[in-house]
Parts: sequence; C-alpha cells; structure tokens
Amino acid sequence: MWISRPIYELLPYLYMLAGAALLAAAWLVQAERWPSVFFTVGALSLMGGLVLWLRRKDYRTKQAEYDSRSLDDKV
Repeated sequence: MWISRPIYELLPYLYMLAGAALLAAAWLVQAERWPSVFFTVGALSLMGGLVLWLRRKDYRTKQAEYDSRSLDDKV
C-alpha cells in the first residue's frame, strides 16, 4: 500500500502528536483503567514517532554523503 508523499512525511509528527495527546489525556482522565491505557499507548506512539524521525534523518544524511557514481565511471 502506497500513501502520498505529504502524508508519508507527516507520519512521524502525527505519531508524536497523538502520543503527546494521549499522555495529556492520561493525566486528565479520572477513570479506573483508561489512564494507564492512554499512558502506555501514548508513550509507545511518542517513542515510535521519534524513532521513525531519527531513522529517516540518519538515512537521508547517509544518502547525501554517498557518491552515486558507479565504480566504472571513476576512471
């Protein structure tokens, strides 16, 4: 399944935003089980968004340093 590039580029930020919102909801909700569920899912979402953002950043940095010319062209 392919998604459009603008949505693909926004995914890490959306994950982090959802994670932050769920962490805030865990703080505000006064129920028996929901705060722990919100906290767990929020922390995982926030961490997943950060990992995805850092991996993309690292990949793009390495690709920019890579010489794309083939070995045959270097004469």
